[in-house]
Amino acid sequence: MEITAYMYKKITPLLLIGITLFSCKEKKEAPKQTGNNAAVVDVMIAQQKNISHIVEANGTVVANEYVELHPEINGRITYLNVPEGKMITKGTLIAKIYDADLQAQLQKSKVQLELAQITEQRDKKLLAVNGINQSDYDAALNQVKSIQADMNYTQSLIDKTVVKAPFDGLVGLRQVSPGAYVTASTIIATVQEIDKLKIDFTIPEEYSGIIKKGNTVEVESDAGKAFRKKAVIIATEPQINQTTRNLKIRAISEDKKLNPGSFVKVYISAGADTKAIMVPTNCLIPDDKNNQIVLVKSGKASFVNVKTGLREANNVEITKGLNLGDTVVVTGVLFARPKAPLKVRSVKSIEEFAKANNNN
Repeated sequence: MEITAYMYKKITPLLLIGITLFSCKEKKEAPKQTGNNAAVVDVMIAQQKNISHIVEANGTVVANEYVELHPEINGRITYLNVPEGKMITKGTLIAKIYDADLQAQLQKSKVQLELAQITEQRDKKLLAVNGINQSDYDAALNQVKSIQADMNYTQSLIDKTVVKAPFDGLVGLRQVSPGAYVTASTIIATVQEIDKLKIDFTIPEEYSGIIKKGNTVEVESDAGKAFRKKAVIIATEPQINQTTRNLKIRAISEDKKLNPGSFVKVYISAGADTKAIMVPTNCLIPDDKNNQIVLVKSGKASFVNVKTGLREANNVEITKGLNLGDTVVVTGVLFARPKAPLKVRSVKSIEEFAKANNNN
């Protein structure tokens, strides 16, 4: 049946009334707020815990000596001796660049020098009997010295065609082949001294006072976490990095199992073991000026300012603002509001919270 304009005007108000009544009914059937908006949280009881004052830092293994072998001049390699993966001694000939043209130039200068020396000796005798004037003899002597200077320069170029090992060390992989044309930017191979290895690491400036030359640190590599090796601090950068506010430190290790360039963990003792109140790090609410934690007092949330101390992997020391026996909110911190009711779901120890975090 066709709906006329008159029927449409009659039906539309009825539809609007029906929709309004349905909406009112829906609102009446919506659940009412109970008024109990207590946030559900997990808590721990603040207790003292034995802590070891160990500062953990990230480090890198560096060879005691490391060099990339480059030729000093351009040319074709006529001799190449790169024993890959083997130890060589200082002065070992690694490569030789074509130098026949320089050798020929040197021989030419030698012949010129012989003639110039003969002329200089003859003029010297003539000068003694006033056979020539002083200026003629000075010109002959200058010719001798000029040729000698040219010979020294040519010899220095010949010396640059030879590449030798600068120290005893382990040879890396060969990067060129015999007969290749090389330039000063070409890497022939690398040599590393790995009898002793350097450990470079950084720590925050607040711990700079515990670093002293000669102190021992422990080094642990990702490749072998079952053991730690000792290393001795030999030097520190005199200035703290202004960007990161970290201090760079260098230690020496004699562990030959470490590979240069590998990542290691460095552990520095900051003092004797002590007792302290520790809480999980996710308890902290960072602020512009202070750190806060949430306590449960009389069933309500109480926000208190605290000061922190030593940090561990999952925990942080609270030096001020927290007392023994206080109930600390660990999970559900973001849902807590000042003086709002809290519902405690469980009470766990700090070890249980740490285990849960590691499993996650």
